[in-house]
Amino acid sequence: MTITIDPLPEDLPQRALPEKLGFGQIFSDRMFTQEWTTAEGWHNARIGPYKPFSLDPSTAVFHYAQEIFEGTKAYRRPDGKINLFRPWENAARFNRSARRMAMQEVDPETHVEAMLKLVELENRWVPDAPASLYIRPTLIATEPALGVHASSRFLHFIIVGPVGAYFATGFNPVPVYISDQYVRAVRGGTGEAKTGGNYAASLLVGEEVAKLGYQQVLWLDGVERKYVEEVGAMNIAFAYGKHIITPQLTGTILPGITRKSVLEMAPDLGYTVSEERIEIAQVLADIERGEITEVFGMGTAAVIAPVGKFGYAGKEYAIGGGQVGPISKHLYQYLTDLQYGRIPDPYGWTVVVE
Repeated sequence: MTITIDPLPEDLPQRALPEKLGFGQIFSDRMFTQEWTTAEGWHNARIGPYKPFSLDPSTAVFHYAQEIFEGTKAYRRPDGKINLFRPWENAARFNRSARRMAMQEVDPETHVEAMLKLVELENRWVPDAPASLYIRPTLIATEPALGVHASSRFLHFIIVGPVGAYFATGFNPVPVYISDQYVRAVRGGTGEAKTGGNYAASLLVGEEVAKLGYQQVLWLDGVERKYVEEVGAMNIAFAYGKHIITPQLTGTILPGITRKSVLEMAPDLGYTVSEERIEIAQVLADIERGEITEVFGMGTAAVIAPVGKFGYAGKEYAIGGGQVGPISKHLYQYLTDLQYGRIPDPYGWTVVVE
């Protein structure tokens, strides 16, 4: 499919990158959009000025939450070129989410081409390391009609913006509260889809634990409430010396691209890995015995996020003396070196934008 490039307004003010970027608050001048209807299929693919949408109050996404999104980044290399990290994996997960939410899948070639072209056009918005350009593809149902049924119209769009560290504290251990009152997802639900409802369901408990001094929530399974699933908006892993364990995918856990990358590259870095069903009681006991030496989250936004302590049932469990451990440091450094093009990529994960 041909992507039309619309010119920016001649009087558009030239904004400069601020010194402090934050996360998800600044967006570039352009965006990608395309539409789908039952009559025309995908059409009107274009990159034009970043601007608001006009949607009817009855639009399906407002009432039945039929929407999905993705998250990936573009990284400024030392030679000035730009890397995208595993964009084809993000495109594949985007379509898996679309299938689960009864939405029209996109053409992966068009999806990745749109990201590459948008990053190329918005080159000046890609900051130097350690910052990056966040890329947010989204798909929403746009049929203007009430009634619980799959939409007959969709809008696919991609926006980008420069970001700094996901956590204000940077690459430092985060305190995590274990929730056994609320759950994120149940088997057979939408837990493995990247859809907004999963995140909306997490907000209440997130606000509650923030008042207790915790930055993230560790979710347990929705049936027995004893098996570890995810932490915040990330996958989670536990290190027993040089052995890394992460919860196995059961249909309730988002299959993270960073998680997949860690599992694939860790053996080359001297670690063993396994995917298992992990009981929280065992985790806490192993932390107290010193058998679990590190815990860390894995996700696009933070890359690797060390966990400093867990709070559960009125008790705190410190991990590794509350310091960043050597495995977290090693994985973070190697992965970010790959993403920013500071070292050769032996896996073919990076795509270069000239």
